[in-house]
Amino acid sequence: LLSPLQKWALLALSACSCLCCLCRLLGLLVAIGLTLGNQGRVLLAPCSIANTALAPVSRECPFDPTRVYVSARWAGDGAGD
Repeated sequence: LLSPLQKWALLALSACSCLCCLCRLLGLLVAIGLTLGNQGRVLLAPCSIANTALAPVSRECPFDPTRVYVSARWAGDGAGD
């Protein structure tokens, strides 16, 4: 069914895929750990407004946890249905 060369190539690709998956999982766990460790304060750190309650609506704040991102195609035009 498969030649020995194909089997080795499949094994090598599978090993690379597993290694990439483990690296991404480790990065995700580190990011979650750091976020939980500092109670999410670092997410709003780049914001320039002193009051963190107003920070997400600032133009200088790259992260807005209160905004709902919906594409226009998914939301539809609102007329009908």
